[in-house]
Amino acid sequence: MYGKLIGFILTSLVIFNLETVSHSAEAHDDRCVVLVSVDGLANFYLDDPLADMPTLKKLAKNGARADGIVCSFPTVTWPNHTTLVTGTTPAKHGVIGNNYLDRKSASPVPFIPDPLFDKDQIVKVPTIYDVAHRAGLVTAGIIWPASRNARTLDWTVPDMFGKEAWPKYGTKVWLDELREAGLPVDLHGAWTRESGGGVKRDWLYTRMARHLFQNHPPNLLLIHLVEVDHVEHKHGPRSPEAYWSASYADDRLRDLVEAVKLSPYGEKTTFVIASDHGFYPITKDIRPNVLLKKEGLLSKEKKQAYCLAQGGACMVYVLDDANRAETIKSLKKKLETVEGVQSVLGADEYTKLGQPTPEQDSHAPDLWLAAKSGYSFSNSQSGDEVVAPRKTKGGTHGYLPDDPDMLGTLVISGYGIKPGTKLGKVQSLDVAPTIAKLLGVKLPTAEGKPLTKALQED
Repeated sequence: MYGKLIGFILTSLVIFNLETVSHSAEAHDDRCVVLVSVDGLANFYLDDPLADMPTLKKLAKNGARADGIVCSFPTVTWPNHTTLVTGTTPAKHGVIGNNYLDRKSASPVPFIPDPLFDKDQIVKVPTIYDVAHRAGLVTAGIIWPASRNARTLDWTVPDMFGKEAWPKYGTKVWLDELREAGLPVDLHGAWTRESGGGVKRDWLYTRMARHLFQNHPPNLLLIHLVEVDHVEHKHGPRSPEAYWSASYADDRLRDLVEAVKLSPYGEKTTFVIASDHGFYPITKDIRPNVLLKKEGLLSKEKKQAYCLAQGGACMVYVLDDANRAETIKSLKKKLETVEGVQSVLGADEYTKLGQPTPEQDSHAPDLWLAAKSGYSFSNSQSGDEVVAPRKTKGGTHGYLPDDPDMLGTLVISGYGIKPGTKLGKVQSLDVAPTIAKLLGVKLPTAEGKPLTKALQED
């Protein structure tokens, strides 16, 4: 009951904020912005001659390109997609990782892929689609993370797995239209469980976008393409398979560019192509829970501390309230000596990266760990090795956001954008304010700033 009350209060606050921030906007209802997230497409691919991406490179040449975007920490999917649409850090928007540890039950609670929470229960500030919708614009989202039951997306299917997800949480009238048009939307749940299902999924998502442009043209479309991330996790970045996936993603961008021509806003459409993180190769796992077990802090009978992995980052929760300060201090020293650990971040350090303290957010850990390239964190507590070779090589993300290979991609091209603009290195916080500027809506809660260098006079 208490949880429901808190959820109602948070939802009410978000709605109040929406009403407050959108009344003064002069929305442009004669145009469209398409935010395309190519999950895991690192900035370095744009300069790599082995990356066959003619569509994206043409968009960059004819528009504006960043020398990478500094993403939110940890550089994982759910926090960073939320940053892209809010212009705020996880400390402010509330999605602090792909999951978190509930301190009372000592159990992980997932954000990804939206199995438990509606958007208004976890996203604490207005999004760009919230203010666009409130300003009278048509909004759409195709598997955008943290958007389950988002009431301000007029046309939507959430980024969820299982055959019941879309029928329950998607826009029913649209799904009926898509079925009638011959698109296999009812196979999506099965495809999410296939190892190569991302290929079919990305193909389907772009066809759904084409249907929207032709039948229900949005002023704002958010679309998330997934296969690059899947392939890089399995094979690592800069692998032959990764280069193939980058080329495949470029083909889907080409599909979107062609599909926009069916929209009445085709001549006044702006593409914002972004990614949520880069990628590192990995050959070893760091298992900090094994260290906790050796220290007597973790066993089958008790959890006085627990480490929850986020790929190249890790949350450290101290659950023994009586000895919390002493345990945090002791663990920090011990974890700093573990092979592959780049940083052990206390509150004075991780708050500068946009993460909240446990006093600010009960979901937050006491310490954050960041790994070096080649290492990934694991939740495993089996065996005696804190660091162990992986059985197979792969790739992951989650690392400190300013590391060069963690920089995401950002290309802005089309209507209202100055051709040939070099933006330098920018922040992912700047994406939502830039979209707001293009649409003529206001997002004053954003911590980033519009990339005005790229924008033409309207």
